[in-house]
Amino acid sequence: MDFPRALRDRRTRSHLSQLDLALRAGTTQRHLSFIESGRSAPGRHMVVRLAESLELPLRERNELLLSAGYAPAYPETSLDGPELAPVRAAIDHILRGHLPYPAVVVDRGGDLIAANDAFGLITEGAAPELVGPGKNVYRLALHPDGVAPRIHNLAEWARHILARLGHLPELRDELTEYIPELEPSAGQLGFAVPLRLRSSHGELHLMTTVTTFATAVDVTLAELKLEAFLPADPATTAALAAAAAAAQPPGNM
Repeated sequence: MDFPRALRDRRTRSHLSQLDLALRAGTTQRHLSFIESGRSAPGRHMVVRLAESLELPLRERNELLLSAGYAPAYPETSLDGPELAPVRAAIDHILRGHLPYPAVVVDRGGDLIAANDAFGLITEGAAPELVGPGKNVYRLALHPDGVAPRIHNLAEWARHILARLGHLPELRDELTEYIPELEPSAGQLGFAVPLRLRSSHGELHLMTTVTTFATAVDVTLAELKLEAFLPADPATTAALAAAAAAAQPPGNM
């Protein structure tokens, strides 16, 4: 895609007028109009400013630069590389600190990077080929051989997951096929949609939060997501504590 069209498509997707974007980027509507029509070729600095003003993810900022004929501005470092060793240490620290509650870190595609020990309570009974580093957590959640048979409110939870996958249309189409035509609950959902999950320690009611590295300037780091599960009621708090205690070796209790 050429740069004028790429810029116009992203501006339209962001529901911004040319004037809105021009003001954000510190230029004029006339200049932006010339850029979008191909009558003016922007400099590298202007492309970066436009991408920042559109609040694009770092990967898309690089794509916009490439479409304008410039080299990417943001590196994409392997998570296994020495440069991101502090990130791996921080991830391990956060996951351990969230115990006894489950937590995972996934990449842009939803593939598992790391999980804490409590996540085993979520995945118990799932087919081994769906579980573990590099496996897709969204597929794990909704596949018939994954967690789905143990989810009491599968309709609501499936919609919650599928709503995240607009950037992964093939995966979304696959997972949609796994979900039966279920009507959402007519009851009060409360302040958030909980995951109601049957487990060996009773039914769990879990909320989730998603955290990102907000100041990242590396594509890999910017696309990591930490999803932390939190108890939505006292019974779940007690069940997760009991599961953690049961998992401890006798000498550590």
